[in-house]
Amino acid sequence: MRVSKDPTVRKNEILDVAGRLFAEKGFDQTSTGEIITQAGIARGTLYYHFKSKEEIMDALVERTTSLLFDAAKKVADDHSIPVYQRFVQTVLALRLDTSKDDTMMDYVHKPQNALMHQKIQTALVREITPVLTGIVEDGIQQGIFQTDYPYESVELVVVYASVAFDEQEMVPDSRAKKEHRVKSFFYLLERLLGVEEGKLAREMEGMFD
Repeated sequence: MRVSKDPTVRKNEILDVAGRLFAEKGFDQTSTGEIITQAGIARGTLYYHFKSKEEIMDALVERTTSLLFDAAKKVADDHSIPVYQRFVQTVLALRLDTSKDDTMMDYVHKPQNALMHQKIQTALVREITPVLTGIVEDGIQQGIFQTDYPYESVELVVVYASVAFDEQEMVPDSRAKKEHRVKSFFYLLERLLGVEEGKLAREMEGMFD
């Protein structure tokens, strides 16, 4: 006799199975039939929750990014933390390799799963830019940052960082080249935000190791 479960529980179980299969085989190589079999559900149950395999992937993106964004927003909203540290810790909270969803991280970083990776990067830029902009605006009011374009500056930083430090896209670099890339990032970041040279670099030291 099939056990009736809470819809949210069932939906997350389907996502767990799909995420594991995507990690092992890739999105294109995984069929809905395999998801149904391994989840131990009827075909109608799958399509009750998800209309297509693409919709499953979108739900996985949302679940994964929501964990990252919730952690980042929690830090960003903590005004007891100094602005520099709040900015740095919010960025650190967004690192994919610190997510609790290890299966999804295995999936995201595989070359055959580039579409999921791209969707997460797009969501990152869209969702976190206004969060970091709020911190920069606080810094402007406190005389820490100096820019007439806080949103645009943050957007440039987020887009650049999402590409420059994307492990999936980067050609393996020597340590010296990686350090040079990080230094150049800080150089651009400090000038965009009007920060004293070396200040953010010292605050963010080690975050890209």
